[in-house]
Amino acid sequence: MAMHFDLNDLQAFRAVADLGNFRKAAETVHLSQPAFSRRIDKLERSLGVRLLERTTRRVTLTAVGREFARKVGELLDELDSTLLSIQGIESSRMAEVTIACVPSTVNYYVSQVIRRYHALAPRVRVKVLDAGANEVLAAVARGEADFGLDFIGAQEAGLEFRPLVEERFVAACRRDHPLAKARRVTWAQLADHDFISVGRSSGNRLLLDQALAGSGERPHAVFETQHVTTLLGLVEAGLGVGAVPAMAMPGPDHPLLVSVPLVEPVITRRIGLIRRRGRALSPAAQQLYDLFGEVRPLRRKAA
Repeated sequence: MAMHFDLNDLQAFRAVADLGNFRKAAETVHLSQPAFSRRIDKLERSLGVRLLERTTRRVTLTAVGREFARKVGELLDELDSTLLSIQGIESSRMAEVTIACVPSTVNYYVSQVIRRYHALAPRVRVKVLDAGANEVLAAVARGEADFGLDFIGAQEAGLEFRPLVEERFVAACRRDHPLAKARRVTWAQLADHDFISVGRSSGNRLLLDQALAGSGERPHAVFETQHVTTLLGLVEAGLGVGAVPAMAMPGPDHPLLVSVPLVEPVITRRIGLIRRRGRALSPAAQQLYDLFGEVRPLRRKAA
């Protein structure tokens, strides 16, 4: 059969098959939506079959389209793997990896892993989707990210959760704060100081609210932010103290910030890698995924 389509058409089809949305798929392959639609139309005309059912709200695969999507995925992954083995991953023009992660993991963990990965694969483009826990979960489930780093997802049927570390929440203080020299701090003690919290839309806030439900001495926020990283900026500015995951804190040599273990109760979260169940990663994404397993988060000691 004469083929009147090319590799770019197959990549476009794979994108819409994964994302179920023409606009998002067009953005993924860096095309305008009309140009993207023309690629899909050309592919369907060349094959003589309908691959997609389109409505005003969503795009679904036909029975033929589902089988073709599986075959195209295998073909493109094999092609990518072959090019990487011939040229070396660092010289591949095709490789791009997207990782979704909660912001509290970025500064002192994800950034270090990506730095090591970049040394191994300097020409692979890495996209980081830093978002809330639920948004990270959704991005992986929809195929917008190759994999994610999150503290929820272990119970999701369509996802695999690979635990990396169990970390506790600590009190974040300036070095000149009265609590900074304490060996440990109770939640009741935090209530005696100006407290900075993340908002109710944060997964960390939900976790803390559940753990502290019914506690009469829990701290009430004077200031509220959307992300842990912003919270730490306010702590550093001397506006108060906060409760953050240990991974979000800098090391003991930081000139301004220290962490103190929080007790009564001790609250922890489990950070892990999430990926879609039963779907192979591209060689470039698999290498980064494996690197996260090798470079474990540091168990930071409180100052």
